[in-house]
Amino acid sequence: MANEQTIKIDGQDYNLADLSESARNQLVNLRVTDQEIARLQQQMAIAQTARVAYANALKTELSSDK
Repeated sequence: MANEQTIKIDGQDYNLADLSESARNQLVNLRVTDQEIARLQQQMAIAQTARVAYANALKTELSSDK
């Protein structure tokens, strides 16, 4: 009994072994989707950091042209 894996969804604990195959597939889909969202958020952070760096470089370039 102690080795049973559970997952909490909307405050309710579910035994993974008791889930239907379809429910387990949906759980896998949710996990994959969550991982993709996290990856995209990291990519967005990288792009935003690069944008700030480019904007700062442009400001430096414009101020040195005066």
